[in-house]
Amino acid sequence: MKKRVVITGLGIVAPNGVGLDAFTHAIKNGVSGIKHDSELERLQFSCQIAGKPEVPPELSLRYFTELELRNFNSSGILYGVIAGIDAWKDAGLSMEVHDEPDWESGTIFGTGTSGIDKFRESIYKIDDFQTRRLGSTAVAQTMNSGISAYLGGKLGLGNIVTTNSSACTTGTESILMAYERIQSGQAKRILAGSTSDSGPYIWGGFDAMKVCTYKHNETPEKGSRPMSASASGFVPGSGAGALIVEDLESALARGAKIYAEILGGNLNSGGQRGQGSMTAPNPIAVQRCIKKAMENAGIHPKEIDAINGHLTATSKDSLEIQNWSDALGRSGAAFPFINSLKSIVGHCLSAAGSIESVATVLQLHHNFIFPNINCEDLHPEITAIIDSSRIPQKLIEKELNIIAKASFGFGDVNGCVIFKKYKLHSQTF
Repeated sequence: MKKRVVITGLGIVAPNGVGLDAFTHAIKNGVSGIKHDSELERLQFSCQIAGKPEVPPELSLRYFTELELRNFNSSGILYGVIAGIDAWKDAGLSMEVHDEPDWESGTIFGTGTSGIDKFRESIYKIDDFQTRRLGSTAVAQTMNSGISAYLGGKLGLGNIVTTNSSACTTGTESILMAYERIQSGQAKRILAGSTSDSGPYIWGGFDAMKVCTYKHNETPEKGSRPMSASASGFVPGSGAGALIVEDLESALARGAKIYAEILGGNLNSGGQRGQGSMTAPNPIAVQRCIKKAMENAGIHPKEIDAINGHLTATSKDSLEIQNWSDALGRSGAAFPFINSLKSIVGHCLSAAGSIESVATVLQLHHNFIFPNINCEDLHPEITAIIDSSRIPQKLIEKELNIIAKASFGFGDVNGCVIFKKYKLHSQTF
């Protein structure tokens, strides 16, 4: 019999809030974390605004020792460790140090790159014959699996400790990988999530591709405009989201708080065939991913109360809405409520799926739908498919049962996960 899988802890480092309380307040009230970035201006980027979490040194010292922070400049690992440890503590799990690893607990924590600033520092020091001054943590900071390695060590994890990477779908993928491992009985709990570095060496390539907005450098909070007719590209962002994904039996046995249940989901690729490419989704694959996620979760399309979309504020937003409508067989006023966290945090790249999943679970647990900002001028191609009332621009407080969260990433890779309000006696399978 397949095990039921629930979420028992959350952690968040987002541009508009570090920690659950700050983040929950921000998303409920449409508080943007997008600001002008002086370094991007100095480097003459077209887009000079970004969503970057604020992590003061004193906060870092709660998670790392002074020795660990010496020569440490990997923002992605910093964000991921903070979010991961916060999720662990939020789940009521012990930080007590034991000699024996926790064989039943592991982590699947994704990233796109790691320690780009450390890489840059390394290149300059090596070229200047200063290799020995790199410090003893240069490898740990720059290897992609650095984030899972740091978390594995700090928490003494003895089950799977690994890092996945699938562009913007990374965070959603990590949750589904954790779900499958727990459902099959290979672990009791997995710290799932993803993180992304900050800064020009991460964001420069997107600026060069001309997919970032350049029209709102003087009005940063107006820059990210998913589903808007005046959307002109995404705003780069960064941060980390973390979720403790756990076997229901284990959660009940230790009296854990349960935020939500994971009913199932799906991961696939459009193979960069048809309309799919490195940067564009194959609509057939997207729709198949959504349909297969519902099939795997054992739900009917009409049961979905809300969608937390990928919706990046590019020309593909209307295509995404069309794909959802076709996959669900729902349109007009019958379409679920839909929102995009990117309107207030920007596109957090490899961290997007996990940060947005934390927001999705908070909505489900606390019964609210956070508002979309900057879409007062909804794109006519979108309103031709769904009723404008389905895109809330103010906070909606209502009972919710099922929310679908999806991510569609570079490389034509897709992920969709189905979250449900937890009920002890509900039959999932």
